[in-house]
Amino acid sequence: MVFGPPELGSMSPGVLSASQSSQNASPSPSGGAAGGLGQSEPPGPSGPGEAGDEEPLVEGSFHMKSAALVVFLLLKYRNKQPTSKAEMLEVFTTEYQDDFPAMVSEASICLRLVFGLDVIEVDPSEHSYVLNPILGLTWDGMLSDQWGLPKTCLLGLVLGLILLQDGCVPEEEVWEALGFTGVYDGQEHIVCGEPGDHLTNVWVQEGYLERRQVAGSDPARNEFLWGPRAYEETNKLQVMDFLLLVGSNNLGSSLIL
Repeated sequence: MVFGPPELGSMSPGVLSASQSSQNASPSPSGGAAGGLGQSEPPGPSGPGEAGDEEPLVEGSFHMKSAALVVFLLLKYRNKQPTSKAEMLEVFTTEYQDDFPAMVSEASICLRLVFGLDVIEVDPSEHSYVLNPILGLTWDGMLSDQWGLPKTCLLGLVLGLILLQDGCVPEEEVWEALGFTGVYDGQEHIVCGEPGDHLTNVWVQEGYLERRQVAGSDPARNEFLWGPRAYEETNKLQVMDFLLLVGSNNLGSSLIL
């Protein structure tokens, strides 16, 4: 059994709500689950004589095991440790090990869409994997002195919104768009923390966003552009690929935990 800090342990299985509807999604070219892990469908009763009312139990067990894998991988990422297929298999009992490829696929989609992390195979011969922030970004929003959760996904969304608005988006439109994912200004979020501080303070100081007053606005209004660090670490194609993945997997249901 995998044990984690309260922030990690309390999120299962809700954080998998997006990945439950995305088994047929293909990983983005910019990252995602690495080769050899597969994307087969979750198991469910299909043989003769199996009662239909057993399906919720089977499906629920599958998603609970996938959620346990998400927690395990987040702990590995927190400790800056690689992991292996053998270690991931230890998360499951023997009866679930045949479903390993499908569970890794679901966990990988959840990690990308909710936490902004890609599962990357670094040594195919050893089946060794690491987690890295999406889009080539180096900021993950985790503090070194306390248990936190990666927040790269939210930053990727804001960068994408700016692209969709021809490189500049008013602050009120950012909040309107984020509201569809259950993220609101001034409201603490289990994954994102205080999003208002990140949007208007942290990401500006980190160089990912530029915040400026809208010319001629009265009362004064602000708008956001990409900052120099965003241009340095990622590119428009990667961000648009991420937005397409988000749009095909109903991100709103994944962030409203």
